[in-house]
Amino acid sequence: MVKRKSDVLGDGRSIQPPSRIRKMETQPATTTIELSPKEAQLKDLLLDAARFIDESSNIQEPVVLRWAGGWVRDKLLGIASHDIDTAINVMTGEAFALKLCELCERSDTIKKHGIAESDVGNLHKIARNPEKSKHLETTTIKLFGYDVDFVNLRKETYTEDSRNPQMEFGTAEEDALRRDATINALFYNLNTGKVEDFTTGLTDMKSRLIRTPLEPFQTFTDDPLRVLRLVRFASRLEFTIDPAVEKVMGDGRVLDALRLKISRERVGIEIEKMLRGNHPRKSLEYINNLGLYHTIFTDPSKPDIPTPDITNWRSVYECLDSLRKNKTPGSIYDILVRSDEAAYYAWILAALCPWESVETPPHTRKGKAPPPFGTLAVREGIKAPNKLCDLVTAAHHNRREIVDLMIAVSSNAPFIKERDRFGMAIRNWDASKAGHWRLQILYALLVEASGAGVKDSASNHEFVHRWQQLLDHLQELDVMEAPSLKRLIDGTQLAKALCIKPGKWMARALDVCVAWQLRNPESTNPAGAIEEVQSRRAELEIPEK
Repeated sequence: MVKRKSDVLGDGRSIQPPSRIRKMETQPATTTIELSPKEAQLKDLLLDAARFIDESSNIQEPVVLRWAGGWVRDKLLGIASHDIDTAINVMTGEAFALKLCELCERSDTIKKHGIAESDVGNLHKIARNPEKSKHLETTTIKLFGYDVDFVNLRKETYTEDSRNPQMEFGTAEEDALRRDATINALFYNLNTGKVEDFTTGLTDMKSRLIRTPLEPFQTFTDDPLRVLRLVRFASRLEFTIDPAVEKVMGDGRVLDALRLKISRERVGIEIEKMLRGNHPRKSLEYINNLGLYHTIFTDPSKPDIPTPDITNWRSVYECLDSLRKNKTPGSIYDILVRSDEAAYYAWILAALCPWESVETPPHTRKGKAPPPFGTLAVREGIKAPNKLCDLVTAAHHNRREIVDLMIAVSSNAPFIKERDRFGMAIRNWDASKAGHWRLQILYALLVEASGAGVKDSASNHEFVHRWQQLLDHLQELDVMEAPSLKRLIDGTQLAKALCIKPGKWMARALDVCVAWQLRNPESTNPAGAIEEVQSRRAELEIPEK
């Protein structure tokens, strides 16, 4: 029935924890919740496993199981969740899960709980990984469609220079107090069928308030990553962060600890979760208001890196949010943001707009020029993948040309009917490693939004209208798919027509052919393109036959 991976699990199967079990000092506030049929089925199975252990093992006190944290919070909010963390009072998660699997292999258990073959998945152990906020190993298994993690209740003790705590078995109260927010410190006690609150979680849930279980300064200096986690929860759940907590989140000592203790990969994971969520604008607003920008979007390895001016940054993320909310067929957001990935990239670009105000120093040395500051900020600040870094670089380098074409269209410049001019520009923007030419236009728009001209509704309407004009014009010219335009002639055919071997001239000559093709969209014969290449032979530095 249960497919176990013993090579992954190892041999740590001791049931009894290494230290004495402490009793709870505080009686929690309680409430009740109604379980779904599947949740009730899972609860009954786990309680049978606890009784099985009580009867078959030599332990000091009965096993008590609690569902913890996010599942309890989401259940109280009416949000569906398929991830359930199960906290155990007297044994490790691995030891409990192995006993559970042993029980699930018995025919009477299978019959009693109606366990189908697909109801129980593989058993895995997730190793301790402090860099990814896994301070204690957990054991996970798929049960009745839920991803169920098992871990013992624990107490954490931190040192000043690390966010990786010393772990030991603890009480439910100690486990609650170590958590990042009171709303994440709730338990559902499977044995009693009640929600337990050892902090102020239930009250804060009703007030839609984010607070820390312990004094905020201790909570954040113990683990500064909690600053970003609270921003994520507040924006995702549309809760308010307690003003006293907000004050400490922006404390210079906390920000220093965030730089010192937290890996940039972990910072990046939190930022990605925020900006892929339902309320990315709110996340950036918190980052702005709490003074977190210069701690997140920077290159921490370069203490002398300039500091961008974020005075007008608010207008950038509010502009993007307005475009998103007002999306209609053919609107700016509809044309430029065409996938979930593009939406995430759009918010990253919005976050990096302040760096455009920092002048890039001239490159005077030999070799490749260093990347723009915005690329450094996203690459080193949040450890963004190469494809995203490439997009930031391309958006920076192509921004001026994009703005110039927008101005040309809005002022009805004489050349705006030249289909090849616009089509080739789009192809060049898209030809970088990053692609995403549409997002590069969005970046140029957002950088302009940070300018002093967009301050009221009238100027905002005019601003949006100019960019909408550009996109409407590109559609009118029918160049939106220019990057995927199939050439009428390839390099081999062109070299043969010119009776010459291919060389360095080929790329420019093929661009001439594509430009001709854009000017002559109805043509299926490349003769005219070849003729133009012939006429520009000297300019293209094509050698004689």
